[in-house]
Amino acid sequence: MRIILVHPGADFSISDVWRGVNNAMRRAGVEVVNYAMAGRLQRSQKWLKDTYKQAKKNHPDEAIVEPTMGDAFYHASVGVLERALRFRADWVFIISGMYFHPEAMTLLKRAGLSVAVLLTETPYEDAAESVIAQIADVIWTNERTGLATFEPLCHETYYYQHAYDPEFHHPTPPDLSVPEYDVVFVGSGFEERCDLLESVDWTGINFGLYGAWDLLPKRSKLKKYLKGSTVPNTYTAALYNRAKIGLNIHRTSLGYGRGTLHISHAESMNPRCYELAACGTFFTTDARAEVGEVFGETVPTFSDAQELTEIIRHYLAHEDERRRLAAQLPGLVAPHTFDERVAHMLGTLESYKR
Repeated sequence: MRIILVHPGADFSISDVWRGVNNAMRRAGVEVVNYAMAGRLQRSQKWLKDTYKQAKKNHPDEAIVEPTMGDAFYHASVGVLERALRFRADWVFIISGMYFHPEAMTLLKRAGLSVAVLLTETPYEDAAESVIAQIADVIWTNERTGLATFEPLCHETYYYQHAYDPEFHHPTPPDLSVPEYDVVFVGSGFEERCDLLESVDWTGINFGLYGAWDLLPKRSKLKKYLKGSTVPNTYTAALYNRAKIGLNIHRTSLGYGRGTLHISHAESMNPRCYELAACGTFFTTDARAEVGEVFGETVPTFSDAQELTEIIRHYLAHEDERRRLAAQLPGLVAPHTFDERVAHMLGTLESYKR
């Protein structure tokens, strides 16, 4: 099977999904041709901007429309048609699709090409993903409650349960060059995460916070715990392996900012849960249905800052109990690798009949 694999266009967390799928497909014997969306998008933005400025300079009296971000998305996306036809692809497989222009997807279909999309932003971007679902031949959604949204739009709709890559996330001897924390959290500072962590009593706790946290108030007490911005997966795994307690907080914000709307119906775990467990790091998380289904009583859950504070202080004070639970985690997530997920996805693509 030959697949054009389209990068999501962003070099942060969803890029890890692309990397995991890409590596698993290659290990499965798929001939993968990558489409580097992130670099193309950057070049498209620059080209359109420069072309607009030159046109304004050369024709100052004409009403020249300034290009939009949508124009950049289209310009960066449309080249996949040439790539797919050139390599006679069996499938164009798009990761996320949030930066891939729907009209370029329509062109792929018009040319007789098969299109699959792994939707990674459910349930936060259901409107945009619904447009994608109506065009693609096959879709997977990363949130299982999203099946009800997308099944009426795309006959071949499936649930993609998140996964981890053993190459990056596994128990390792502590890397002494990496800081050791009582508690560590690596992730973006959405409103709900800021509010929760600001309400925790961190007195006497060595807390390490990483990621983009520009929504924190200027005088937030959390700023003294902010140790770094966005870090690569390899460094994140090293932090997990050094920490006594890992922390997960699921996103609820529909957008990034203060006063945004929030969702409350999600059931699926995010990748961080799988990655912490694969590293053998004891962790705690806010509750979602899938947490109990995968981990049982091994992972304690909280619903507010008080419960989180109590869990952290209890397990910092009870090392034997913490280590006993942590030792069980790699075995519980062993079946949840990218190789397992991709094997099922490839089976779907191979059996698909247009």
